Amino acid sequence: MKKKLFNILSPDGLTISMDNFKTKGEALSYFAEWKKRFELQGYYSSNDGRIDLEDLEDECCFIEI
Repeated sequence: MKKKLFNILSPDGLTISMDNFKTKGEALSYFAEWKKRFELQGYYSSNDGRIDLEDLEDECCFIEI
């Protein structure tokens, strides 16, 4: 049986990491670090406009591979 792997798609549909994660917890931990990159500007700039950092997790897609 193949193990499940996890990753996260940004609001623009791109993976936030080139590596996949063994657990959803690892993916969420990476997400928290990735999100910090946008704290200085205060938002994530998407192709569809600005996304408040408080809403960023809701706009991302957590996937199983």
